[in-house]
Amino acid sequence: MLLLLLLLLLLLLLLLLLFEWNFPKPRHLRLLRTALQGETVSNNLCVPLADQRWRPCFESGNAPSLPDKSEGYLQVFLDGRLNQQRIGICDAVAVTKILNVTLVIPHFEVYPAWRDSFMDIFDVDHFIILLKDDISICYSTAIRTIRIKAAPIHASANWCSENFLPVVRSYGIAAISSFSHRLTFDNLPMDIQRLRCKVNFQALAFVTHILEFGDALIHRLRYFSGRIGLPDSNYLKETTDLIDNRGPRNFVVLHLRFDKDMAAYSACDFGGGKAEKLALAKYGQVVWQGRVLKSQFTGEELSQGRCPLMPEEIGLLLAALLYGGEARISTLRKLFPLMEEEQALIKGQTSLLTAVDYYVGLHGDILITASPGNLHSAKVGHIMYKNLKTVRPNMALLGQLFLNKTISSSEFQKAVVEGHEDRQGQIRIRKPK
Repeated sequence: MLLLLLLLLLLLLLLLLLFEWNFPKPRHLRLLRTALQGETVSNNLCVPLADQRWRPCFESGNAPSLPDKSEGYLQVFLDGRLNQQRIGICDAVAVTKILNVTLVIPHFEVYPAWRDSFMDIFDVDHFIILLKDDISICYSTAIRTIRIKAAPIHASANWCSENFLPVVRSYGIAAISSFSHRLTFDNLPMDIQRLRCKVNFQALAFVTHILEFGDALIHRLRYFSGRIGLPDSNYLKETTDLIDNRGPRNFVVLHLRFDKDMAAYSACDFGGGKAEKLALAKYGQVVWQGRVLKSQFTGEELSQGRCPLMPEEIGLLLAALLYGGEARISTLRKLFPLMEEEQALIKGQTSLLTAVDYYVGLHGDILITASPGNLHSAKVGHIMYKNLKTVRPNMALLGQLFLNKTISSSEFQKAVVEGHEDRQGQIRIRKPK
């Protein structure tokens, strides 16, 4: 009897949740209808940036030469996703130079979705050869269990020397876990900053099979013929056979991130009703341990640019600039039917997918990112280094436009175009904090 009562209560709770759950529907239907019916607008978005007269300068005659003897070894353990690990590698090389130690090839921590090693993703031989005049690097399969875990985020060069070197001199090696964002970006010698850039833009090359797969995708996007291979077909072979007589086409790289972590952290309203709000609030408190402020779910967050763009909204941004969950992405697919989805082609290989995504992103005509983050920073920095275009959404402007329920499609497009004229990859001097 008690069991039956519990089952009835559970059923009642589920019914209440379903009653309060709103299946996500387009929130800007009038603008979407216009975008779906619109024709391609001729503009200069795909025109390359003018030469901004910035040049790579990795090498410097003032950089200290490689000492004859190393103080010991540095072993770093990198967690997070591939782009956090990429930043960690750049920092590890810089700290290795500061300490005059030998870097052990960085170790990637293993998680259920992230099982690849450094050597599975990056060309180790290229990495070692390119940095041979800057630091000493070695292989090692031995994993040191005693590790430094108290290193602060964005530590200064002096802090690293004062705290890591004594450990190296006592034990011959310093093992640091986790080594994510451990080195500051400010007040470092210029040769260390140059070395960081050299690692990121030159030394970290992907392994051959990632490059080949990425090149096949790029070829498919440049020479799209309108024929899409079946899921069980030989995809790589077909992509190399798709030649369009009209010549290469422009393609846009879209970094679309809209996951549960981001939604919960933002504490914004995404149209899923009371049940979605409660679920995200509870999830945010558990995952972020009180670091998420309790939200009133008002329009203030959106109007100040604090809410991530939903797929529907990034689709409208793309439509204004270029063309005039599945429930959310379906509208984006209708707007852009040639959109490629690599994840369907590389199931179960998350790090490989991220690497291919990064590589393809460097070869598009424009990169548009829907939200900030580590991947955003890594991609945008690399593309700006190549003097290619990126579009950094004006979140506050878009939030205010989406709150305006009476704005016409022409007014929306005009405001979006004008609001992004100076947000297309123009280099700005970074101001020290």
